[in-house]
Amino acid sequence: MLDLASPSVLRDLLQRHQFRIKKKFGQNFLIDGNIINKILIAAELNNMDIVVEIGPGVGTLTHRLAKIARQVVAVEIDRTVLPLLTETLDGLDNVALVEADALKIDFERLVQERTGALADGYKVVANLPYYITTPLIMHLLENYSSARKIIVMVQEEVARRLTASPGTKDYGALTVAANYYAVVETVFKVPRTVFFPRPEVDSAVVSMTVRKSPAVCVINEQIYFSLIRAAFQKRRKTLLNALGSVDKELLRDRWLYILEQSEIDPMRRGETLNLQEFARLADAYVKCK
Repeated sequence: MLDLASPSVLRDLLQRHQFRIKKKFGQNFLIDGNIINKILIAAELNNMDIVVEIGPGVGTLTHRLAKIARQVVAVEIDRTVLPLLTETLDGLDNVALVEADALKIDFERLVQERTGALADGYKVVANLPYYITTPLIMHLLENYSSARKIIVMVQEEVARRLTASPGTKDYGALTVAANYYAVVETVFKVPRTVFFPRPEVDSAVVSMTVRKSPAVCVINEQIYFSLIRAAFQKRRKTLLNALGSVDKELLRDRWLYILEQSEIDPMRRGETLNLQEFARLADAYVKCK
C-alpha cells in the first residue's frame, strides 16, 4: 500500500498522473501520518460508522477512514483528481467516490443512495478548502441533517471564530450560528508545514457534536438569525442603532420597549450578547412587534 503521507510518494503520484494542483479548489495535501491519527481519534470511529469525507484529495485520509468505518462516501469536486483516487483507493470495497459540489448536495439522500442505509447518524470528516469553509459548515448544520459529528480541519482563524466567547474580537454571527446547532470545540492545532504545497496560514481541527435540538428555544428561528446578522453587521453600533435595519417601520421607542422586555441594555453592542440573550431579544420582538 502506498504511504500517501510521504512527501516523496505524493510527489511521484502527482507526477505520474501529470496532476496540476489547483489553487481555486484549495488543494493542500496532508503529509503527516501523526495528524491523520489525531483526526481519527477525534472522530471516535467504530466499525458501524458511515463517514462522509469532503475533499478526499489523493485519498490519504480516506484510506485510514476505510480501515475503521463501515462505509466511506468521499465527495470530490475536481474530476481531474479522480484517476489518482481510483488508483489509491483500489481494493477498498467500502469506499464510494462521488464527483459533486458539496455545497449543493443533499447529504441525507447521498448517504442513503450510496450506502443503502438510512442516514441515521453519519459522521463528516473533512480537510476543508478555505474558500468554502463557512458556507459548507452552515450547509451541514442549517439543514438539520442527521450527521451527529462533524470533524473539520479549518483555517486557524476560523477555528477561533467558531469557539469565541461573547465580547471578544473573534465572536460573531458564525460563532452564534454554529453553537446554536452544535457543541463546538477546537481539538488541536495544525502547522502549515504538514501540507504540500504549504499554505500561507496554520490550521486547526474542530469538532462539532450536533445537538439533538438547538441550544436555545426560540419562537421564530428566522427572526432570531435576522437579529443576529443585524447586530454583527454593525458591531460598532449599539443594539438600539443596529437593529433598525431589521424592521425599518419599527420606531425607536418600540425597539427600546423590546430591549426592555428582553432585559437587555439598549446601549450594549451585539457582540456582547450570548445565545440566550439573542433568544430573549428575538422572542420579545415577535411578541411585542
